[in-house]
Amino acid sequence: MKNELRSPFAQRQYMLSGDFELYYYDDQTLTSVENHTHSYWEFYFFLEGSAEMYLKNQPVSLCHGDIIAVAPKVPHHAAIHSEKTSYRRFIFWVSCSFLEKLMESSPDFGYLTERAPENGYLIFHVEDLIFNAVQAEIFEFLEEIHSRRFGREARLMLLAGQLLLEISRIYHEQKNQREDNGEPLYDNIAHFIEGHLDEPLSLDLLAQHFFVSKYYIAHLFKDNMGISVHQYIQKKRLLMSRNAILNGVGVNEACLMYGFNDYSVFYRAFVREYGISPEKYR
Repeated sequence: MKNELRSPFAQRQYMLSGDFELYYYDDQTLTSVENHTHSYWEFYFFLEGSAEMYLKNQPVSLCHGDIIAVAPKVPHHAAIHSEKTSYRRFIFWVSCSFLEKLMESSPDFGYLTERAPENGYLIFHVEDLIFNAVQAEIFEFLEEIHSRRFGREARLMLLAGQLLLEISRIYHEQKNQREDNGEPLYDNIAHFIEGHLDEPLSLDLLAQHFFVSKYYIAHLFKDNMGISVHQYIQKKRLLMSRNAILNGVGVNEACLMYGFNDYSVFYRAFVREYGISPEKYR
């Protein structure tokens, strides 16, 4: 599936669409690309390879999970240093007019771009657990681009805004430390759970970490979500496992990756949640 969503690399550095464009590239070699600028925003998601990004002629080493927001008129180009590993990345181009249109509905859409420093670009790293979810979101976006289903154009607008909002939210949460930013306790606990799904989690552990009664946490989740903490953790683990499977991770590996140490438990929970076995879903 992912191979079908790849785009052949083109040296074109201008948009054909007036709003946004999204590409998935996977190259062994990279045709030489001169230092260039755009009249629109570029969001670059690095997946794999031995490569550097040059921003205003300053080299930046890349690792899996790096996201770069490059403002209009900022000179940049990428360089491959080894062809032993595929150079894989997503490129998301967004016009200034489309971004402004989104910000008219909510300034939150511009949170990330408005915080790009004076040098015109912003780099941040996303942990694997969360980056897998971002990848799944992008592949869903690409599938819609390649589809011809009813409502395609409307859904593409929604997915473009959703992706912008998602990476803005990730950056916001990185810049505002969970325990110290005054957010409600429920939000802090939910963020903690999301970042530790690959580790043992329990009501007792959460109570110890946040210095509150486990009974208070239990009521907090019932009031906010209508489900128990255990159910919330399991739903989150199933969602992340599903996203990993969509990204090509093996079913057994996805099971272990997100805290399911017993495959039979994972299998039964997955079928209950999605109505189909993990193997058939893949």
